[in-house]
Amino acid sequence: MTPIILTPILDLLDIVGIALFALSGAVLAARLRQTFVTMAFFALVTGVGGGTVRDLLIAAPVFWIDDPWVAAVCLGTALIAWFTPVRWWEGKGFDYADGAGLAAYAVLGSAKALAYGVPPIPAALMGVITGCVGGIIRDVVAGRPSIIMSPELYVTPAALTATLTVAGMLAAPHLGLTDAAAWALAFACGFALRSAAIHWEWGLPSYGGGREGS
Repeated sequence: MTPIILTPILDLLDIVGIALFALSGAVLAARLRQTFVTMAFFALVTGVGGGTVRDLLIAAPVFWIDDPWVAAVCLGTALIAWFTPVRWWEGKGFDYADGAGLAAYAVLGSAKALAYGVPPIPAALMGVITGCVGGIIRDVVAGRPSIIMSPELYVTPAALTATLTVAGMLAAPHLGLTDAAAWALAFACGFALRSAAIHWEWGLPSYGGGREGS
């Protein structure tokens, strides 16, 4: 297995994803009127949760153990949340930011899995896990229903992003394209779908929808 050599683009996606997810965890703790220690914990587990599970599954070194900047970014976002009013982070604007983090992490997770020799379909699933698991851990710890338990399009944009990342990286050499172009296209499509779902409140049909007693 060949370790991934992060490019500036993947480095940027990594930091963006970590910061946005960490902020979502810290803001949730602020809404729950928790202490700063709890807020920092929420920021950390939300920011690194998905990437940690991914790295354990693909037998890679856990990314934030050897990188001192990751914990610093999580702590920094917790400080931002601590010293700012919660109302700053309410509304759909924050949802769009979270959608950008979701797409960024889905790209990064899939690209890293491919670089570690993971086959295409599991590599795409690693992108979904990277993008979604941190938020799931956050919601479970907070004792609230996770967004994946609602019809709202959330996992689907992550899956689209991850699939396009894998397909684009595999096809890029044959089409004369760069991996960076594949990453950018995947990110744009995934973020566009998530943004559309936020704006128009798109959701998937639930099992048994429209049937009495279902």
